[in-house]
Amino acid sequence: MKTHRIARIAEVIREVASETILFKMSDPRVRMVTVLRAEVSGDLQHAKIYVSVMGDEEHQKETLRALNGAAGFVQSQLADRMKTRFLPVLNFVLDQGVKKSLEISKLIQEALANPSKLSDSEQLEEDIEQEDSDGDPSDVAKE
Repeated sequence: MKTHRIARIAEVIREVASETILFKMSDPRVRMVTVLRAEVSGDLQHAKIYVSVMGDEEHQKETLRALNGAAGFVQSQLADRMKTRFLPVLNFVLDQGVKKSLEISKLIQEALANPSKLSDSEQLEEDIEQEDSDGDPSDVAKE
């Protein structure tokens, strides 16, 4: 199947899932959810919807269980919008990308705030450079 068609279907699934979660679901367990992207299989039988949930890990797991439980409702909303022979089975997946990017940003900020603290590998590199400048064996070969 053509990739641009799959990409268009994935975008429609993302839009419908986002609208449904935001405006049509009344489950109190589903709150502070952002639909990031959707991936559709080549045969259009399955779709993964990647979501980001703000909160602690227990809240994220509970929200994911609620979303997967309500996948049939989201799928019925999708059926109203999509006119295809097959409607993909939806599976919600927690996307860790936002969490990982926040951790990396925190590490970068800590490194910039404490430039005098060198890690072990940086200290080792500095020691090697110091030895090279003091008694480099390659300098002896040039003489």
